[in-house]
Amino acid sequence: MTMKKNLIDFIDISKSYDGNLVLDEFNLYVRENEFVTLLGPSGCGKTTTLRLLGGFETPDTGKILFDSVDITNLPANERKLNTVFQKYSLFPHMSIAENIAFGLKISKKSKQYIEDKIKYALKLVNLDGFEHRSVDSLSGGQQQRIAIARAIVNEPKVLLLDEPLGALDLKLRQNMQYELMRLKEELGITFLYVTHDQEEALTMSDTIVVMNQGYIQQIGTPEMIYNEPENAFVADFIGHSNIIDGTMIEDKLVEILGVKMACVDEGFGKMTPVDVVIRPEDVELVKPEDGYLTGEVTSLIFKGVHYELDVMANGYEWLVHTTQYVPVGTQVGIRVIPFNIQIMHKPESSDEKAVEIDE
Repeated sequence: MTMKKNLIDFIDISKSYDGNLVLDEFNLYVRENEFVTLLGPSGCGKTTTLRLLGGFETPDTGKILFDSVDITNLPANERKLNTVFQKYSLFPHMSIAENIAFGLKISKKSKQYIEDKIKYALKLVNLDGFEHRSVDSLSGGQQQRIAIARAIVNEPKVLLLDEPLGALDLKLRQNMQYELMRLKEELGITFLYVTHDQEEALTMSDTIVVMNQGYIQQIGTPEMIYNEPENAFVADFIGHSNIIDGTMIEDKLVEILGVKMACVDEGFGKMTPVDVVIRPEDVELVKPEDGYLTGEVTSLIFKGVHYELDVMANGYEWLVHTTQYVPVGTQVGIRVIPFNIQIMHKPESSDEKAVEIDE
């Protein structure tokens, strides 16, 4: 199997605003035809990363390579990429066709070429025949598709998307996620996507880059990020987790909340303070006498496909997802199989660089 080459390289990028360091010696590569999502809370540096690549900002230090060419100081309009923002930035006084053709007209393409491209782009985003409609006549989801159509007619090598689905309702957002995945496959374009929505990132991405405080916390596939978080921040940010102070007694044995439990992790030494991460769906509720520890159900919420419970046990409020109906006040036992107990080092500081990027 041929290894895809790097299309984008961020090399030792640092960026500050008014003395506030937003990116600190940031390094990242993106391969051709990859759907990469930058995921993290507000202020983590993800949108700044996108703006640097788009040419809307310049780094203080470091350089950006595109197809092995240094584009750090190249004007935005000379870069082979297009950006789709959360605010669609459509021109209300123009028809749909005129909006889509805007970039092509600037490039002085022929009238026939432009007409063909408009039809092609509208078909791709499932809006055939909308050429002469006004922007105001469209729903939010339709406007977003037009913004995407306007970007893809320019045949960019890379499409940058900055929280493009944030203004849509849940059902429409889910539909657009599948549309974007389909477009990526059909067009062979590289996508760099920014969001703070974990479900969006897990659904669409080939690779997720979890960021916090200007640092990359972890890079990996959605499955890897969810099932094998590198640290407590990633575990807590991706989905829900029980994160408990623990002590690694020895290899494959950890103590949490005064109870020793078997696990599968090794190499942490003996009597080492650790963070223990257990996903809510991995907590088994059993009869009190069969559990590693016992507790009481203090809260019950029906979530559709499962119940979400709070269980107070050994001084810790456990979050539990289960298909069982367990009324508030019920005494239960808690069990977790060794494979579902994730052990991780405690960070030395809140902004510790959590991961070295593996080639």
